[in-house]
Amino acid sequence: MTFPIAGNLDASILIVDDQDANVKLLERLLAEAGYTNVASTTDPRTVVALHRVHHHDLILLDLQMPEMDGFEVMEGLKADAAADYLPVIVLTAQPAHKLRALQAGARDFISKPFDLLEVKTRIQNMLEVRLLYKRLGSYNEVLEQTVRERTAALCESELRFRRLTELASDWYWEQNETGNLTQVSGPVFDMIGLGMSAFLGNDGGEPLTGWNEAERAGLQAKIAAREPFLDFSFSRVKADGGEQRFRVSGEPMFNSACRFTGYRGIGIETSESVRAFAPAA
Repeated sequence: MTFPIAGNLDASILIVDDQDANVKLLERLLAEAGYTNVASTTDPRTVVALHRVHHHDLILLDLQMPEMDGFEVMEGLKADAAADYLPVIVLTAQPAHKLRALQAGARDFISKPFDLLEVKTRIQNMLEVRLLYKRLGSYNEVLEQTVRERTAALCESELRFRRLTELASDWYWEQNETGNLTQVSGPVFDMIGLGMSAFLGNDGGEPLTGWNEAERAGLQAKIAAREPFLDFSFSRVKADGGEQRFRVSGEPMFNSACRFTGYRGIGIETSESVRAFAPAA
């Protein structure tokens, strides 16, 4: 003889049968097997509401009942939003009903008249599967919560990194996949004397004078090729003849689906303005 495994004896079981004698027989059988959380009803019309409240681990469901048969009960359970899993063993004396019941969503069947050993075995097997199903659901919930926590931690870490990056640099920028700036922080416009969009290659109609065009073109090429770069140097000569030198570092950004979403980077000025005197004639 088999016995229920630990964790199943307090499983919530509902007996549904219009014959009071059958209900009492199953209640006695389950009590003798050690089950402690057993309820019953002889009115099949109450089953959906009862299951919505108690979330039964197992429903022992008679198929042939007045007012509402077992097939209609299963349809009601499946239609109910709270019933994501149909923990039903049908009770039937009709062999032809067994296949139909399984096709309707029942997990197993018990033949009438009852074979007591068969009843105990099928209930135990069903509850073992149900317990594993619930454990899997709990594991998935924990996994989803862990993913949410890790995502939040990554976002917080990213924010801290960005703030530290901004503190360690003169400016920070982000641009989307089309090259338009989405974020700029720091005095970049004052430093380089023009809008970042024009400097990075997105035509903004701004005049570009005094820049080493080979250096600027090299920077634009790296961004266009979606290449990361570190301490890329470029320079310009201002209107007063003073020279400014800068270094920038940047990297492409991708979303969770590995789709390119833009660029981000930092820049610093590496030299003070120096007067460039023409050589004496």
